[in-house]
This record gives sequence, C-alpha cells and structure tokens, in this order.
Amino acid sequence: MSPLHLCLALSAALFCTGLVAVLVRGNAILVLLGVELMLNAANLNFIAFWRFGPGGGEAGLVFVLFSIAVAAAEAAVGMALVIAVHRHLRTIRVAAANRLKG
Repeated sequence: MSPLHLCLALSAALFCTGLVAVLVRGNAILVLLGVELMLNAANLNFIAFWRFGPGGGEAGLVFVLFSIAVAAAEAAVGMALVIAVHRHLRTIRVAAANRLKG
C-alpha cells in the first residue's frame, strides 16, 4: 500500500469514529468531540492529497488553515450553546434539549 492509501484509510477510520460518536452519544460534549474528529479527518485528507498528490501546490495547506479556523469557531459556539442549555435545563443530554423556548 502506498502512503496515500494509508493516510486515506486512517482518515476514513477517524471519520467513521466521529460519525458513530455523533449518531450514538447522547451527551452534547461527546457529540461536539465527534464533529471535531470528522473535521480532523477532512484535514488529514487535505494534507495527504497535498503531500502525495501531483503538482505540489499550496492549496491543500490553505484549505487546512481555513478548516482549522472554522473548527475553532465551531467549538467556541458549540460550547457556548452547551453552557446555555445546561444553565436552562440543568443537563447536557441531547434528548432533553429537543425543545428550545425563546
């Protein structure tokens, strides 16, 4: 197997692990961790195609930097929402927060 195939297999395993965490877990913090795993799997794909792909342009690195910035913003907003729901409902279970009042 080539190094590109190994990186893509690792990325697929990370993405599947994150997807299972998002779909199965009821804890909002673990759901956010699953989303972060999926974003890291996408970053690994970008880096693998940049490193082992033809051309050698810098586009892969630029995509990764933008993806890291989006992941940081997503984590900050997600944790703020989890804290707000916890203050209101006294739980971070996703099933308990199915109805939000304004």
